[in-house]
Amino acid sequence: MDIYQVIGYFGALTIGVVLGLIGGGGSILTVPVLVYLMSINPVTATGYSLFIVGTTSLVGAVQNIVKQLVDIRTAIVFSIPAFIAVYATRMFLVPALPEELFYIGGFRVTKDLGIMVFFALIMLLASVSMIRDKCDNCDDEAVVAEYNYPLIIIEGIVVGVLTGVVGAGGGFLIIPALVMLAKLPMKRAVATSLLIIAVKSLIGFLGDVQNLEISWGFLSFFTGLSVVGIFIGVWLNKFIDGSKLKKAFGYFVLVMGIYILFKELYMS
Repeated sequence: MDIYQVIGYFGALTIGVVLGLIGGGGSILTVPVLVYLMSINPVTATGYSLFIVGTTSLVGAVQNIVKQLVDIRTAIVFSIPAFIAVYATRMFLVPALPEELFYIGGFRVTKDLGIMVFFALIMLLASVSMIRDKCDNCDDEAVVAEYNYPLIIIEGIVVGVLTGVVGAGGGFLIIPALVMLAKLPMKRAVATSLLIIAVKSLIGFLGDVQNLEISWGFLSFFTGLSVVGIFIGVWLNKFIDGSKLKKAFGYFVLVMGIYILFKELYMS
């Protein structure tokens, strides 16, 4: 085991902490850790990410359900279109993508490069929405959730497709949707996000089982470390202000997105 793998396994623990603390962002760490530290190709890494993030999120969701922090109704409305979209994307769309997507002035854009760059661009867009959006009800637990069903369903489909392509749990897209469309307080949005992420990520992974050669030993160990991390993250969440949590999450996503773009376009 070299130093990169040691850092990678520490990253697995960090993935769980991030998921428990902010209800998303686990996949933002998972894919780069698997690709850059564990030397797994991006297509396989996105599949592994769905299992790791989905399993870890499920553990966190159960904890939050016990604490009555999860808005089950919102989770159901969002999850159904999302998991249909993510399963179809992993089962049919991703395998159908050609290994060489296109050329730009002699520069070859491969499937792996395209997935990572697309992943980074989605992260940048999501970070801006989290940093700039004013959150009047981040910590107001008395606020009654509103249900704009058409918008929540559309958001679920969009997040499902994006999740399927880049292997992201989608918390960085789900949380803004829950705060802005369902008017959930930030900490309830974080808790509800974990349940949505768990359902659609694990169902999306089922679409990969037939298409990927999976190293179950490695995947189980990595996921186990991440599960330990989420217990730490859920505990830490009790001590942090919701509005500050939201902006910190946005800046975290922004930095990671910029790094991935720089790594893929200038260091490859």
